[in-house]
Amino acid sequence: MTATTSPTTRAERLDRLPFTREHGRLVFGSGLGWALDAMDVGLISFVLAALAAQQQWGVTSSELSWIASIGFIGMAVGATAGGLLADRIGRRQVFALTLLVFGLATGAAALSWSVGALMVFRFLIGLGLGAELPVASTLVSEFAPARVRGRVVVWLEAFWALGWTLAALIGFLVVPGSDAGWRWALALGALPALYAAVVRWGLPESVRFLETRGRVEEAEAAVRRFEQSAGVAPVESPLPTPVAAPGPRALWATGTRLRTAALWTVWFSINFAYYGAFIWLPSLLVANGFTLTKSFGYTLVITLAQLPGYALAAYLIERWGRRATLATFLAGSALGAGMFAAADSDTTVLVTGMVLSFFNLGAWGALYAVTPEVYPTVLRATGAGAAAGFGRLASIAAPLCVPPLVDAGGTGLVFGTFSAFFVLGALATWGLPERRGQTLEDDVPMPSSVAA
Repeated sequence: MTATTSPTTRAERLDRLPFTREHGRLVFGSGLGWALDAMDVGLISFVLAALAAQQQWGVTSSELSWIASIGFIGMAVGATAGGLLADRIGRRQVFALTLLVFGLATGAAALSWSVGALMVFRFLIGLGLGAELPVASTLVSEFAPARVRGRVVVWLEAFWALGWTLAALIGFLVVPGSDAGWRWALALGALPALYAAVVRWGLPESVRFLETRGRVEEAEAAVRRFEQSAGVAPVESPLPTPVAAPGPRALWATGTRLRTAALWTVWFSINFAYYGAFIWLPSLLVANGFTLTKSFGYTLVITLAQLPGYALAAYLIERWGRRATLATFLAGSALGAGMFAAADSDTTVLVTGMVLSFFNLGAWGALYAVTPEVYPTVLRATGAGAAAGFGRLASIAAPLCVPPLVDAGGTGLVFGTFSAFFVLGALATWGLPERRGQTLEDDVPMPSSVAA
């Protein structure tokens, strides 16, 4: 009797591949868009400090808070809507569209004539940015081989540090140069609009998404593109069963609700602490007696500490696993925020700020690696977008909370509060699944509303 073997699915064919030039093109193509996004988000912290120092439009601290927060309101809407669209029309299309939206809106923001106009443009920028990040990480995770998937997504997230560093350089070199320096800085953020066309035609669509929509020929062509890059001969794969996207209610169905609750808690905690700290950091340093140029210079050095944080997270996520790495970096972030709260000299401000930056951005890398692994393919982008959208509620609240916290207890109370949120996030990680070395199809419960 001859033994028979099960046909190899296209997902399994992708998971068996080594990391190839095609994977590198995907990470670079997605990561460049990610870096441009980070540059835009990072620039607003320098714009706020410049507007306050120059007394543009007689802006108040409350208005500065709203300029920061309105972008995050757009990000909350964009993340949720973008995830839903990506599970219906595809990851690549949504990725390109979001780059175009926020790139054009950033260019328009440079022409703002009032606080109200700047806030409108910041909202539109947030719509595009909020949708892009979870969709890009979902696309990359669905192509990365299982044994290095977490590391590859952390590499993608590391482009955020490159973009934020570029923002810090622009903030340091361009913004203080003149009263119109902040306008020139925002004008540079319009570059993603030119890049959108490259993304739309250069990156492949997710094989797993294509199969759920019954687009088998396109899925097969995408797999063979990666197999050819690896020098691997293609094999026949079975026909997939098309599955409709179930919608956001499935996130709270039996089998997924505990994972969703844990994931949302981590996203909320890290957003509150990160954006509360880094959006206001240049302004807080100026308020504590630093000159505008010195504040921007310190922020640049603190930002550079993100890069080794990502590198260590990328190494540990396939050695320790997702939960342990994420929890460790969140705990380190809590320590860094607590130390920054107690900093009492220029040197300690710089060193503790670097510690916070190192651990915080390593935690972000681990979180983006974990998030797409929590849900099945038909719910993956929806779940990632919803978690990011819920987290953005915290990024809306955090900049608004900083001024009253400063009034109540100074910088120490502000960063002590951020430390407490990091601790909450670290505790919540233990409700997440550990998916190291597994395929995206392994141990992912199908919500009861979908399975039925």
